[in-house]
Amino acid sequence: MDCWTSSLHVHDEFEKLVHRMNPPRVTVDNDSDAKATLIKVDSANKRGSLLEVVQVLTDWNLIVRRAYISSDGGWFMDVFHVTDQHGNKLSNGDVAERIHQSLGSSGRSFRSLKRSVSVEAATEHTTIELTGKDRPGLLSEVFAILADLKCNVVAAEVWTHNSRMASVVYITDAANRSPINNPDRLEKIKQLLLHVLKGDRDMQGANTVVSLGSTHTGRRLHQMMYADRDYINEDMSRSSSGQTNQLVTVDNCEERGYSVVNLRCLDRPKLLFDTVCTLTDMQYVVFHGTIIAEGPEAYQEYYIRHMDGRPINSEPERQRVIHCLEAAIKRRTSEGIKLELRSEDRVGLLSDVTRIFRENGLSVSRAEVTTRGSQAVNVFYVTDVSGSQVKSQTLEAVRKEIGLTILQVKDEAYSSNSPPQRTGKFSLGTLFRSRSEKFLCNLGLAKSFS
Repeated sequence: MDCWTSSLHVHDEFEKLVHRMNPPRVTVDNDSDAKATLIKVDSANKRGSLLEVVQVLTDWNLIVRRAYISSDGGWFMDVFHVTDQHGNKLSNGDVAERIHQSLGSSGRSFRSLKRSVSVEAATEHTTIELTGKDRPGLLSEVFAILADLKCNVVAAEVWTHNSRMASVVYITDAANRSPINNPDRLEKIKQLLLHVLKGDRDMQGANTVVSLGSTHTGRRLHQMMYADRDYINEDMSRSSSGQTNQLVTVDNCEERGYSVVNLRCLDRPKLLFDTVCTLTDMQYVVFHGTIIAEGPEAYQEYYIRHMDGRPINSEPERQRVIHCLEAAIKRRTSEGIKLELRSEDRVGLLSDVTRIFRENGLSVSRAEVTTRGSQAVNVFYVTDVSGSQVKSQTLEAVRKEIGLTILQVKDEAYSSNSPPQRTGKFSLGTLFRSRSEKFLCNLGLAKSFS
């Protein structure tokens, strides 16, 4: 054990001792604000305290309307004005206890992102992490390989940004629905997925990083895309007129030794988590902050220092913080038409659905895959291959092939003129051989029926 590791271990153990002696105190106030519930958290300050609290609120789908953050010195005190997803105050009486339990049980682990495909066996599933160059049909090829290797996808989340893709996929063995832990099988899965991700053009590899926190899906995706340097040339994604829907500025408050980050953009769910997560993973500490998100726009202000106690002290560092925060905002921003699929879950469902998307010229910009009991509940955001909005005729053709009641359009801007029809079913025998099937044949994963 080297000196740095030993010092870090001692520091962590001291933090844990202080935290046990001063556990978080959580109070819920439903009287002070007429429109929101106040959640107040104070405890001994430790590395990552703010992110832990914000992560808990985000995982419960609470909407933060206002927040005031203070963690100067050895104490951490935050006040969050929150509502549920419908804009109502919280009525559940055990909110404080649940927050207290969540914060008390949260912990940190050091993980390393060493390659563009990582496979790790967990208690209930096996986790696969993918990063690579995005292209039309990539998701279809990934799910086709997993289906052919007898892997059942339990859940997944996929982000794309700046021509890069990151995904966390949770799988089980299709035969017994248990985690896959055979080393040879895991290695085969990893190598085949690496082959797909590299393609013919991806010359950009993943970087190695040290990740703080648990394997929380949202945080891992941020870490993976940050390691993949998706924030490079972020300013080139703005319009040619120089206008942008978001604004991030970074200035120094020299008299107090802070850097001041100001952020203004259209509000959306989980925005606070995304920005706090990014600052934390970039090794910055938030000492004070104000968040206001009571209208269509969100305003955030943070007083930060690097973990070594210094403010931002160079123009390249300042630009990197700006670009990384802008990337964090955009990664979860949904581009395209929102489609929701609800169906009886089965092995190969995602492979079939994404293949039909591709064969009809749809490209998936973001996806959330979940399983609730025996039901698959999946959300896809789709564009055409050029990134433009999909034509209504194409959407209706896809829905008819998958099933009109199975695949629903959840976009207010979209209206279908087609009359209701009976539920369709997959007819795999009528689907022509796709390029992904030929690809699998070449790899020896699928038999040729020609």
